[in-house]
Amino acid sequence: MADRQEFAGIARERASAWRRTAFLMCGDWAAAEDIVQVTLVRLYKQWNRLDAAGIDAYTRRVMSRLAIDEARRPHRRAEVLIPPPEHPVPAVCSADGIDVRAALDRLAPRQRAVLVLRFYCDLTVSQTAVALRITEGTVKSQTARALTTLRASLPAASVSTPTTERLLP
Repeated sequence: MADRQEFAGIARERASAWRRTAFLMCGDWAAAEDIVQVTLVRLYKQWNRLDAAGIDAYTRRVMSRLAIDEARRPHRRAEVLIPPPEHPVPAVCSADGIDVRAALDRLAPRQRAVLVLRFYCDLTVSQTAVALRITEGTVKSQTARALTTLRASLPAASVSTPTTERLLP
């Protein structure tokens, strides 16, 4: 695909969906934007080599690796130096959505990436294994462990009716 105009069109069209996926992987909108930007740079560099059918798979692979790498960096544990606001900002999300995001934040980066790829991006076990460069058995075990952790940390009402709508604000 040598057409750079086509790249710009696809980037504009899919960037918001990629940003939501990155947010689910890392739990931070600013980090999600950074992940998408780095993904777009890498996509641009590989544009001539990619097949049109493989663009989404390539971006998911890059985003999941970046999210896992980002979670391992020491600056993620840095102290926040901004004072809290004087008045709390009212939440626009339901309480269940906040519980699910908080539960996702407690997962290990790879477990979170596996859940996002499997259930939000609707990938199969083998597709998830290829995207993360792990075995299918690892995908299955990470999925099982992550779901067990989520079930333990969420109220019973949230677990009985899971929907992806609770994950996004």
